[in-house]
Amino acid sequence: MKKYIFYLLILNIFWITGCNEDFMDRYPQTSIAPEEFFKTEQDLELYVNGLLSLPGMFQYQADQSSDNLATTGAVEVKSIMTGTPNSQNITNGWDWGRLRNINYFLENSRQADASVEAIEHFEGIARYYRAIFYSDMVQRYSDVPWYDQLLSPTDEDLYKGRDSRETVVNGIMEDLEFASEHVREDVPTGTPGNWAVKLFYARFALYEGTFRKYHEELALQSTANTFLTKAGEISKIIMDSGEFSIYNTGNPENDYKALFNSQDLTSNSEVILFNAYDRNKDRSSDVNTGVFGTYEQSPARDLVQAYLMADGTSFTQKSGYEKFTYVEEFQGRDPRLYQTLVYPGWIREPETSAYIPLLNRNFTGYYQHKGYSNTTDNLELGGLDFPVYRYAEVLLTYAEALAELGTLTQADLDASINLLRSRVGMPSLHINQANAQPDPFMVNKYPNVSGPMTGVLLEIRRERRVEMAVEGYRFDDLMRYGAGKLLENIPEGMYFSGLGNFDLTGDGIPDVKLVDEGSDIPEDGNKEVNELGEKLIYYKAGTIDDNVTVYLENGEDGGTLVTEVTPRNFIDPKYYYRPIPVQQVTLNPNLEQIFGWE
Repeated sequence: MKKYIFYLLILNIFWITGCNEDFMDRYPQTSIAPEEFFKTEQDLELYVNGLLSLPGMFQYQADQSSDNLATTGAVEVKSIMTGTPNSQNITNGWDWGRLRNINYFLENSRQADASVEAIEHFEGIARYYRAIFYSDMVQRYSDVPWYDQLLSPTDEDLYKGRDSRETVVNGIMEDLEFASEHVREDVPTGTPGNWAVKLFYARFALYEGTFRKYHEELALQSTANTFLTKAGEISKIIMDSGEFSIYNTGNPENDYKALFNSQDLTSNSEVILFNAYDRNKDRSSDVNTGVFGTYEQSPARDLVQAYLMADGTSFTQKSGYEKFTYVEEFQGRDPRLYQTLVYPGWIREPETSAYIPLLNRNFTGYYQHKGYSNTTDNLELGGLDFPVYRYAEVLLTYAEALAELGTLTQADLDASINLLRSRVGMPSLHINQANAQPDPFMVNKYPNVSGPMTGVLLEIRRERRVEMAVEGYRFDDLMRYGAGKLLENIPEGMYFSGLGNFDLTGDGIPDVKLVDEGSDIPEDGNKEVNELGEKLIYYKAGTIDDNVTVYLENGEDGGTLVTEVTPRNFIDPKYYYRPIPVQQVTLNPNLEQIFGWE
């Protein structure tokens, strides 16, 4: 019984966070010493299970930091670009409590009376968690102190300065290598096994390789290919295992969406790790109000324009695309667009007629239904599983790593990107064609991409954005691409030619009416009625400074819906990193700010 009491006490320390004068230097303050707990394989499993932390349904809102979504929320990067950021007002992220819990386990796990295989399995899981912790720290701060053991109050390293990025990343890669060799494949559902570890290994290697390649301020370009090679190798191991495949039942209009509105992903061939939700078990996934509606976020027009036409040609090469209406821009597109965003003619339960998008100030008019449960059944609302790791990411990582290395072949594309396209009935990507005619839309976004693989690499980036849209990866991608300047572009919404009547359901019959600021919106009995006998929905249109209900780029003369007007400034390279909070530097003067932060 004592060891289970100890386990409950151990769980309590998982809530200890922050960095202070006794940071990382004490054992849990309990009446039971570690040697009384870490005795059996079950003890190791209990502790490691307490470290489990998986992204969940709110991940569908994480793209608020990127160019995929507009947001009214005070997300950090937007506040940085529009304010006066410094170490006194950016105080999040410097939290070491989780690392201490991980290192505590690793220091004590070897004393258990268990097989070497079992001990190394659980150590592998802990080292995988440590790698995730440090990857987040590197992505935020670059150089950080590396600690792979617990510290005593008298340890000289307690108040050391930053270790170099190279040192920390080497530690991460060593942890992931160990974990990939020792974590079991057969693990309880909902916990990371060997294939999940390998996916993250490939993900981090791709991130670090591309970050080093596109960030001259690090002076590490010469080492980039080592990481890109590793990303390709690990991805290929997963691909060659035959354990996973792209979920494809031959229904291109629904198979992609099915990954994100499933009540049970247990047997899905594409899902490597998922977070299971069940309202009956007090684990509800219902985030519908955040994903769908006008709470903080709305998809940006730039994301809509990124999707190809159904025939594989670029939407942005169509004549006059800049002034396409909502209905026009959804015609003949990559089916993933319809399975990610609300399209003209979409019906929201329990209604029987097409949904008319609401137009609100500071929002784009577009709506997301990826990760949205279109039902009124409360059990279904709370029971959607979240796919944490998908095989699709493995294929994207493989193709991108090889393209960056300059070794990508058509056979590689057919074994990766073209499987994703095939799922939704899109034409295959051809390497020679893409390289011969790079899409100007993509070239303009990523001017730092060069070389003979430019065209196909840009298309792989497009494919990644589209395939993983609103799953929370876009911001990290922009950071590693060195494309932070794209965040200076304020997200825009639907296009309207001016005042008048507009169709938003795709049936050719008007649904909404835009009037000028000085007009009075009539009572219901006096509103204009369309051919279906439905009253038009009225909005006052003007500029963001007017007393109106929708903001247009050119006011009454039309344009795209405006979400905000405060200019954004992304300082390169400073804003690719964050400052150490000032109170931590006060506690430990050896921690110096870098890249111009104060």
